[in-house]
Amino acid sequence: MAEMELVAAVLQNNGANIQRRRARLQRLAVCLQGERINIYANLNHHVPVIQIYMDQSIDLTFDYRLSRESIEALMTLLRREKNHGWVQHVEVLLVVYWLAHGLSYSVVSRVFDVLKTTVFDIVHRMCEAILCLLEKVIHFPTQAQCAEVGNGFHRLANSPANSPAFSHCVGAIDGCHIRIKAPNSPHAQDYLNRKLFLSVQLQGICDSYGKFLDIFVGYPGSVHDTRVLRNSPVFVRGCYPPAGHYIVGDGGYPCLREPLNLITPYREPLRGRVEARFNRHHARARSVVERAFGMMKARWRGIFFKALEVDHSFSPKVIAVCAMLHNICLTAGDILEPTEGKDPVPLPPQGPVQRDEHRGGLAICRIWRTTERPVVKGR
Repeated sequence: MAEMELVAAVLQNNGANIQRRRARLQRLAVCLQGERINIYANLNHHVPVIQIYMDQSIDLTFDYRLSRESIEALMTLLRREKNHGWVQHVEVLLVVYWLAHGLSYSVVSRVFDVLKTTVFDIVHRMCEAILCLLEKVIHFPTQAQCAEVGNGFHRLANSPANSPAFSHCVGAIDGCHIRIKAPNSPHAQDYLNRKLFLSVQLQGICDSYGKFLDIFVGYPGSVHDTRVLRNSPVFVRGCYPPAGHYIVGDGGYPCLREPLNLITPYREPLRGRVEARFNRHHARARSVVERAFGMMKARWRGIFFKALEVDHSFSPKVIAVCAMLHNICLTAGDILEPTEGKDPVPLPPQGPVQRDEHRGGLAICRIWRTTERPVVKGR
């Protein structure tokens, strides 16, 4: 009797293998005939957030914190010939929605009607894909573009027309602390900054319009701004600014000539009205980088106004992705200024999600490997 059951099990297994092989051969035959079939990534139109995206008349800013133009620009940058069906659209919408609301993977899985593990895989893999485009989105201006950037800083500083000093300024540098949850490691205290909360540091250089020219993120919050600067590629390589130009920074940085030209304000006590007037123009010029950080945090307030709910080794990549999306938005004319008195995180769309029994969810799996203390570099 046991032998008969074993034989039946083997025959059943062989039958299933034959069916799978037959299905693969049928798909291969269709492909050889020049037709393309999508056996995955079918769109579930019953998901409310998908319905909102498909309706061209609805503004996406409330639900995704990005305009439709910005989302389309991101999809264009990520588009590849191997993408089929709606897989890229849904993956981009999912990761942008996760960034916009700062929700857990479980909540996002219910919103998009996919598995929690699928959300985890898509978020990590899409962040990796977006970071592959880092140098296309965040980069230094060319020599010819430096004149335009300098004119922008000259207007920001409101310096006299007969004093072209700030027209040679081609960037503003500053640091920013991003909250993270307590790392489960013996180095957790290294992330405790002087304001007594756990954070990683984001060093950014931006132009006169608030677009990031360079980012350096990942150092623990206890590290001083000067040390972060001295370990950043822009300092080590001395690749920016070009000769005859300089960048401006606050008093937390040293005034440097080599390997980069960095001008800081005069320290107190000031000696005369000339130094006081210079400090006023200097403060107006460098305030643009603080505004850039403010715009980025206002857009992604769901994750930046509280501790990042991800592992501390993954948080630098999330921060770098947000900085890249900030540049994409400014290029698309999607400007979101910091606002007060409003709900910091828009609520998810209301309404039950109907499952599509014939289509199901989406899943593509690949995990980014990280080190103990990753650092994402802009150049």
